Amino acid sequence: MKARNKFLLGGVLVLGTASYLMASSIDETATYYLTPTELAAKVADNPRIVKNGVKVGARVVSGTIVRDPSGRELTFTMTDGTKTYPVHYRGVAPDTFTDGVDIVVEGRLDANGTFQATTLLAKCASRYENAPGQPGQYPGGGGQHPASIPKA
Repeated sequence: MKARNKFLLGGVLVLGTASYLMASSIDETATYYLTPTELAAKVADNPRIVKNGVKVGARVVSGTIVRDPSGRELTFTMTDGTKTYPVHYRGVAPDTFTDGVDIVVEGRLDANGTFQATTLLAKCASRYENAPGQPGQYPGGGGQHPASIPKA
């Protein structure tokens, strides 16, 4: 066998092995979260799912956030528009955690129907900007877009 053929065969084996490992790891590392409605359906089908840890993606219901004076615990209600669950979280909340923000919580549903969260992730806004026409929005104040700066 020629050296060139050995090199090509070795390259094909290495690339094939690397491709297989990447493809198989995608399935293992992909995480899916349930909506509150999907969680309720799973609990109705199998009440023992309460003992399993799950991830739930939802939105915080405005006006339901109650922070403990210590700052290390909070409760709120999450919803997907159809089903709501109360959530209890111990830990420091992300800076972007506010009313109406999309969240992903990881934890367990207890026997009382409260989601005991061990992880709380809050979605960031894609853009941070002042409301139109607010003074101080652009350098020079007045809320007007300066003519010397192109609009994005």
